[in-house]
Formats: sequence, C-alpha cells, structure tokens
Amino acid sequence: MSIFSVRLKQARKAAGLSQERLGVLAGIEEASASARMSQYEKGKHEPGEGMVKQIALACGLPVAFFFCEQDDEAELLVLFHKLKKAQRGEVLAAVRLQTGA
Repeated sequence: MSIFSVRLKQARKAAGLSQERLGVLAGIEEASASARMSQYEKGKHEPGEGMVKQIALACGLPVAFFFCEQDDEAELLVLFHKLKKAQRGEVLAAVRLQTGA
C-alpha cells in the first residue's frame, strides 16, 4: 500500500465519513464514489492532483498530509492546519527561535 492510501483511510475515518460520502463530497458520481474510494484506499489506483485536492478539502486537511511518510510529521501538519493565521505565525516564530532559522 502507498502512503497515500494509508493517509486517505486515516483521514476518512477521522472525519467520520464512509467511502461513498467522501467520494461524493470530493465530486465523484454517487454510483461510483464508494468503488473509487475503495480502490484509492487499497492502493489499486491513485487519484490525480485535482482529485487529491478535492479529497483534502472534503476532509479539511492540507494536501501534504496525504503524502507525509512520518506519522509525527503528518500529525503536526494536521494540528498546524487547524490553527488560525495568527497562531500559525506564533508557532513558526517559536520553531525558528528553537532551530536558529
């Protein structure tokens, strides 16, 4: 399985969505939504860039989450994504200070 398929399943479950519902929210026809999402989760097919963006939007996640290989980095992306703009700036400033960047 690809990292994309693993992250997709994690994102869908965390959002409390069925494969069919996520597919429909991402713009897939209802009749084939469940089957296509199942293929993506099993790693049989990978969606194109546009579909990945739609899936990310439907899950409320950044696109990068779906390709992040490390679990801690993926979690950090999710948490950072949930912050408001001002909070993001504060986090970035703190990290820059800690790393000397």
